[in-house]
Amino acid sequence: MDAIYIGVDFHARQQTICYLKTEDGEIITRELKHADKAEVRAFYAQFSGRVIVGLEASGYSPWFEAMLEQLGHEVWLGHATEIRRRARWRQKNDRRDAELILDLMLHDEFPRLHRPTLESREVLRMLRYRHKLVKMRTMGKNSVQALALQCGLAKGKQLFTQAGKQTLLAAVRSPVMQWQSEHWFQLLEALDQQLLETMHWCTAQSKSDTRVARLRTHPGIGLLTGLCLVHTLQPIGRFPNSRKVAAYVGFDPIERSSAERTRFLGISKAGSRLLRYLLVEAGHTAVRKDEDLKRFYQRVSERRGRPKAKVAAARKLLIRAYIMLRDEIDYAEFRRRAVAARLARRSQRPNVPEVLIGQPASPGR
Repeated sequence: MDAIYIGVDFHARQQTICYLKTEDGEIITRELKHADKAEVRAFYAQFSGRVIVGLEASGYSPWFEAMLEQLGHEVWLGHATEIRRRARWRQKNDRRDAELILDLMLHDEFPRLHRPTLESREVLRMLRYRHKLVKMRTMGKNSVQALALQCGLAKGKQLFTQAGKQTLLAAVRSPVMQWQSEHWFQLLEALDQQLLETMHWCTAQSKSDTRVARLRTHPGIGLLTGLCLVHTLQPIGRFPNSRKVAAYVGFDPIERSSAERTRFLGISKAGSRLLRYLLVEAGHTAVRKDEDLKRFYQRVSERRGRPKAKVAAARKLLIRAYIMLRDEIDYAEFRRRAVAARLARRSQRPNVPEVLIGQPASPGR
């Protein structure tokens, strides 16, 4: 039996459906309200066999995707910009959008996006939640530091020790400052507890994952960065080369060149913002402990400045992680292969007389 294709223009409160009736080839259009979840489920439950539901990727459709998976249907998520770009008419409404999605699916032109597994979605959701907690804790600590400076206390990190906390609470302050100090410390204590719980959860998730264990052998890559790399890039086989990986994460350069004018605008910043942040942070440790990365960082820093050198080192770290995941090797094996490849390249170079090595080039060259 042929597959049943259903195009859905999905919104937060409603959806417009367009599908092809197999009996007589008639295209049916219908609208469903999300207030009645039972009606939505009953509509999709009437279809049997291979059912493919296509919709634009959005942040408020996970419940709908989970419902379709429970019914045994296949879910295709499409690139919203690419779908609209392929429209052949100027008018835009829900019915036409659903018809467009169905038409692209039937003609094998649907710009389908990769959809992570349920496990990967849960891990990445927890990592994003933890990152938000860290940002909240940073904001709270900065606020406490501001209150301490207003009281004449410049203790830095020592302010958040037990002695520093007692010093601030015992200082002469206005009633409002006293109230804020006490509540900021209570909030920071709760945030620390939640961060500890998220760390325990992430540790449990990575305990039996050999991919994370291999990545963590590389200097700079810790638990959080390893988890984010594995569950963002999996399955690793969908990337044919390292350039595709860099573009997927957003480390590829944007070029706006024309004729004799060449212009680069920085990296594209597509893909996971969290993964780029973690890789840049991991690069700080990696450039200190890995000699090749250290030389690379210093060379780029002298030419282009430290900010660009940090991004370049993070990109290099991403490529290394991709190779380690693709070839299922650890850091020691990666280093051994790199040294072997370097020696092979040197052996292929033409012989240069020893008297010319180290001498400056002549003015005519």
